[in-house]
Amino acid sequence: MRIHLRFFAGIREQLGISEEIQVLPDTVRTVGQLRRFLMARGTVWQEALSYDRPVRMACRFEMADDGTALTEGCEVAFFPPVTGG
Repeated sequence: MRIHLRFFAGIREQLGISEEIQVLPDTVRTVGQLRRFLMARGTVWQEALSYDRPVRMACRFEMADDGTALTEGCEVAFFPPVTGG
């Protein structure tokens, strides 16, 4: 499956990348599996996407959780929570 990844704000800065196209193995079918797959890339990825940090995820322009199914060609975004005043 081929998907479009986007990274925003502090996550983008930490990873040094704003977007990429990724071809996933058949074992990666959900947003949570994708997150763990990306974290396996190494220390910087583990830190940026850690479950100890507040990371928000969107899939197909809607908020997502670990169980959200991925589909061919979908866009998945990772970003920190947004606050304002």
